[in-house]
Amino acid sequence: MFSHIVIRRLNGAIAALMGAWLALWIDIPLPWLLGPLFAVASLRLASAPIAAYVPLRNAGQWIIGVSLGLYFSPQIVDLIAQHWPLLLLGMLISLLLALIGTWLLCSIGKVDLKTAWFSSAIGGASEMSVLAERYGARVDLVATAHSLRVLAVVTIIPFGFMWFGLSGSDVSLVSGLPINYWHVVVIFILATAASFLFQKLDVASAWVLGPLLVTAILTVSEITITSIPDWVVNIGQLFLGWSLGDRYRPAFFKAAPRFLLAVCIFALLGIFTVAMIGLAVTQWTTLALPTLWLGMAPGGLVEMAITAKVLMLGVPMVTAFQASRMAFVVIVTGTIYQRILEPWGKQRRLT
Repeated sequence: MFSHIVIRRLNGAIAALMGAWLALWIDIPLPWLLGPLFAVASLRLASAPIAAYVPLRNAGQWIIGVSLGLYFSPQIVDLIAQHWPLLLLGMLISLLLALIGTWLLCSIGKVDLKTAWFSSAIGGASEMSVLAERYGARVDLVATAHSLRVLAVVTIIPFGFMWFGLSGSDVSLVSGLPINYWHVVVIFILATAASFLFQKLDVASAWVLGPLLVTAILTVSEITITSIPDWVVNIGQLFLGWSLGDRYRPAFFKAAPRFLLAVCIFALLGIFTVAMIGLAVTQWTTLALPTLWLGMAPGGLVEMAITAKVLMLGVPMVTAFQASRMAFVVIVTGTIYQRILEPWGKQRRLT
């Protein structure tokens, strides 16, 4: 049994690496993330004997968290503070999208209100699945909805940006710094400790947010000033793409086809809604439109931050948008259902 599991994980590692190399060869956007994701997902859907390895997924999240935290210089934190109304707008947009998604999944997907609500909240799949289980929703459908939404967003947006030639120049902020190995050791120790602490405290996305928070504090305080090699960040993306692709199973697209159709429509409508709001808001802000789009996009924190990093588009602002929204959604989603939607649903059934 042990050797069988090891072989499946080795197969998964080979598939992820081959997917990254193929993506680099054909020059698709985010090759170290999307290449492994597509390769592993395709093989998973074909019932190939491959598997992911959770500690490597955590390592990938840790690497991305640290690499994002290195962007938070004092000047960048001041910039984020100046744009706090936009962060609040991003939170409100997440509520708007959740309401739109709930209506779509109820009317087209034919699921109950609570399953539709927790499937539409723009949070992490694991966090929303936990809430869904707590309130008696269909956990399998909730997890499926978030996986499919993130897959759609993380595929459509990078390819769309590449098609329209949208990119930036954030590379000068971090990559130009030399590697200070003593500072890297300090970051490694403190970021790893934060990961375990956040995990113990059951904080959402502990292996991203713990390292991100610690590294950002060290960077903004100018206690540590360093960069990390690009190849390390690429390995982190590979681990994450491998993990994302491993979510899919042979019956994934066969189960509840109406529900999956509704999720796809929701993802496309979410991208369109954010695009229109971004176009309207860009007239009143100095932030670049692509940065606004990535910050408000209905994807995941890690995926959108990686997209911003690879395309060099406002990494700290995108990270601030996505992290604040994720925290907001995790905090309010259960309360909104319990205090507003559940009573409304009961009243509607009685009338």
